[in-house]
Parts: sequence; C-alpha cells; structure tokens
Amino acid sequence: MEWFFLIGAGLAEVGFTTSMKLSQGFKKLWPSLMFFALAPLSFWLLTSAMTVIPLGTAYAVWTGIGAVGTALVGILFFRESANPLRLGLLALLVATIVGLKFVS
Repeated sequence: MEWFFLIGAGLAEVGFTTSMKLSQGFKKLWPSLMFFALAPLSFWLLTSAMTVIPLGTAYAVWTGIGAVGTALVGILFFRESANPLRLGLLALLVATIVGLKFVS
C-alpha cells in the first residue's frame, strides 16, 4: 500500500509543479489553488509512504517520479526540447526508479 502512496505523492508533485507554471507567479487563481491543494497532498502521501519505505528510497523515488513526470509535461504541453539524449536520460531515470523498487 505504501508504494501506491509513494506513486501518488510523485504524481501530485507533477501536478503541483505544473500548477506552479500555469499560475504565472501565483497570479492566476485556479492554478494557484491547485498548487496549494496538491503540494500538501504530495507531502502527506510521501510521509505516509515513509512509514514503511526507507527514507532514502522514498525520497529518491518521489523526486524521480516528479522529475520525469514534470519533464514529460514540459515536452508534451509546453513545447520543451525532446531530443534523443534528453529522452534517453529520462528513460535511465525511470530504470533507476524501478530498480530502487526491486532492491527495497
């Protein structure tokens, strides 16, 4: 169950970073409200996951999901670079996250 909390925490991190971008410096109401809802949710889910999952593993997976997810949102919705090297490095990060799951 804690791994589901951890995945949810990472997805909420993608949501709050995307909302931060869309809020344009917290000047737009709805994206700002989404940020202030998703950020605490992400931290709560991370905290819940860390009751069983070791701190280092939980933090690495949480930030990894957030980094990969946010990078993909940037590529898909904000026209950020999708060059082969960047995509390969993101794939390497995903492989590392999966690897941490298997050794924990």
